Amino acid sequence: MNFLELEGGNLAIAAFSLVVTAFVATRPFVGKNAFKIWFPTVFLAWAFYIGTHYYMTTSRIQTVETRFLDNKPIICESRAQRKVAQSIIILKKLGWSLNNNILSNPEYERVFHTARCLEHFDREFPE
Repeated sequence: MNFLELEGGNLAIAAFSLVVTAFVATRPFVGKNAFKIWFPTVFLAWAFYIGTHYYMTTSRIQTVETRFLDNKPIICESRAQRKVAQSIIILKKLGWSLNNNILSNPEYERVFHTARCLEHFDREFPE
């Protein structure tokens, strides 16, 4: 899985946050050791958050792909239609295919990244 693809937005926000932290911590009205204290603290907090988010996302991707390959239903977020159903149930037997973490169907114009999907449990689709 491409780390930058999944965490690019969070990395950009973290970089901006670190720039702001460095700017504020080096101002004359702030204490002498502010940069030494706050920059590493903010950096470590962002590193922990991004690392945890990446681990959770890749774990969910693995679960979703395993369920899909076992022909069990998964549910994916669809932001294309805001006024009707915002999610779609995907099954392998309905013509969906998985290639490089992307789910696609020739009868459906939109593709879905498995990072935006979850396990789906419903009585309509027995295990």
